[in-house]
Amino acid sequence: MAGGTIYDIVIIGAGPAGLTAALYAARAKRRTLVLEKAVPGGQVAITEFIENYPGFVDGIGGAELGDVMKRQAERFDAEFVFDEVTGLDPHGAVKTVHALEGAYQGRTVILATGAEHRRLGVPGEEQYSGRGVSYCATCDGAFFDGKDIVVVGGGDSALQEGDFLTRFARRLNIVHRRDTLRAERILQERAFGNPKISFVWNSAVEEIVGNGAVTGIKLRNLKTDQVEVLPTDAVFPFVGMVPNTDFLKGAVELDAQGYVKVFSEKLETSAEGVWAAGDLRPNVPRQAVTAAADGCIAALAADEYLAHHGA
Repeated sequence: MAGGTIYDIVIIGAGPAGLTAALYAARAKRRTLVLEKAVPGGQVAITEFIENYPGFVDGIGGAELGDVMKRQAERFDAEFVFDEVTGLDPHGAVKTVHALEGAYQGRTVILATGAEHRRLGVPGEEQYSGRGVSYCATCDGAFFDGKDIVVVGGGDSALQEGDFLTRFARRLNIVHRRDTLRAERILQERAFGNPKISFVWNSAVEEIVGNGAVTGIKLRNLKTDQVEVLPTDAVFPFVGMVPNTDFLKGAVELDAQGYVKVFSEKLETSAEGVWAAGDLRPNVPRQAVTAAADGCIAALAADEYLAHHGA
C-alpha cells in the first residue's frame, strides 16, 4: 500500500505505454507510481522474440524488453507496486485508484492497461502459445517463413494480418465460422485474389494439436458436424480484442466496445487530469513502439498539467 503518499502521477499498467510514461514522468522529477497486476511488459512479455522494436539489431525477448524498460524507469526513481486495480475515482484535485491491496492517490493518472486478444478458448491454445500459436503477425510471422499458417477469423484484422502473413507462408488457410466474411470489401477482394490464401468455411476450432509445437488444428464443420484435423505449423487467431477497462466503467467515457475515448492529441480522457495511452484506445496499430509513443505523449501532457496547476 502507498499509505498517505500523494503521487504526482499514477500510471495504471506496465506495458510499453505505461513503462515509457513512467520513464518520462520520473525523469521529469515527478513522483511516479506504476501499478501492474502481472509482469512488466504487458502483451510484449508473452511474445517470445521481438525483432521490430527500434534499437535492438538482433532482436530481444519480449520478457527481457519489459524488464529493461522497467529498470530504465526505476533508474529515475519510478516506483512499482504489483497490485490489481479495481476502480478509479477521478474527481477532485487528487484522484484515488482503488486496488486489491489498498488505495493509491495521485494528482494525475495515466491509464495504460492495454487490451488482450480474444482467445479461442480451446484445448491446446495456451499450451502452444509461443510455440506456434501467436496473436501478432508482425511480431511472429517471419518465424514461419516457408511454413503452413492458419488464420482464424473473418473480420478486417483476420484478412489484414492474413495478407501480411502471406509474405512468409507457403500456404495460408483462413478459417471462418460462416460462409461470408465481415471484412471490408477491398480486403475481401485482396484475399480472394491472393493465390496463397484458401478459405475453410463454416468451421469452428475445437482444438489446437501438436507435439512440442503446433502440428495441426482440429475443426468441426458447423453444417455437416464432420471433424477433421488441418495440418499447420502456426495458428494466428484474430477474433477480436478485449480492452482491459472493466474497472473504468463510470470513471471515464468508454466507447461501445469498452475502449477509452480520448479527446485531444494529448490523449486527454473525459476526466480532467486523466490520460489514456496505448492499446486501451480504439483504432490504434497495437504495436509496442506506438504504445511507447502514447506513453511519452501522456507523460509530457501530465507534466505540463501539473506545472500549470502549480505542482
